Amino acid sequence: MSGASLAQRLLQQCPQFGLRGEADADTAFLCALYAATRREELAHVPWPDEAKLAFLAEQFQLQRDHYRKNYQGAEFLVVEADGERIGRIYLYPSEREIRLMDIALVDARRGQGLGAALVQGLMQIAREDGREITLHVETNNPALRLYDRLGFRLIEERGVYLFLGWTPPA
Repeated sequence: MSGASLAQRLLQQCPQFGLRGEADADTAFLCALYAATRREELAHVPWPDEAKLAFLAEQFQLQRDHYRKNYQGAEFLVVEADGERIGRIYLYPSEREIRLMDIALVDARRGQGLGAALVQGLMQIAREDGREITLHVETNNPALRLYDRLGFRLIEERGVYLFLGWTPPA
């Protein structure tokens, strides 16, 4: 395992991106990104838009607090391209695995292979270190097709989430 952070190593694998730790100035962007990833899920809920936004802001803060409390040492990264914030990737390294806690891109940048590039870069790091990559994904998340294509396997069903893993070839 290299002494460099996962962010530094992922930048080497994916030089088309900028990666940096989250800052307080990113909170509004990150909250809006979170809300965009949940928009479809709430589309049929008969609440006024402002109630949906308030609910999503609260859920964002609860998730943020949970991650920081339960994943000490995680890297909470903002993804940039062409000088703009385009997403987030949260990584939790341990001796035997890299947990891909979250990856999300803004609507305008989805479906362009950018998420795949980040995950493949992470796979190269895991290959170099001999570590597994694990993640949770909702059963209706379109990214499930990407993970399947990249060779992730089902470890366990956990309610609405599938717990997936990828192990580098021996």
